[in-house]
Amino acid sequence: QVQVVESGGSLVQAGGSLRLSCAVSGDIESINAFGWFRQAPGKQRETVATINIAGTARYGDSVKGRFTISRDNAWRTVFLQMNGLKPEDTAVYYCSVDVTYYRGSLLNHASSLWGQGTQVTVSS
Repeated sequence: QVQVVESGGSLVQAGGSLRLSCAVSGDIESINAFGWFRQAPGKQRETVATINIAGTARYGDSVKGRFTISRDNAWRTVFLQMNGLKPEDTAVYYCSVDVTYYRGSLLNHASSLWGQGTQVTVSS
């Protein structure tokens, strides 16, 4: 099985910074991409940032220039550096992974394997 675990969420004042982490573990054959998404109460889930195996990063319009997605050398952990936080950034942040993994001797593929989420709250 594969586990996706987010961490780093917290309460921060507007203008502050946070760094989220998403770590993937398990019997993994390969990872194609990671994505950060967020969902605020009463709102639809929003794409924050994605990064693929080639290192290509893409950002949602609302976070461009403020957030940066990066990866570790092992391609098992990604980070979301969030600067210039605004109250409207308040949400549960989720990590999703496009991953091929072993279940026993069989290969499985999940295009979106989700973590439990981490709460980010930005106070004004």
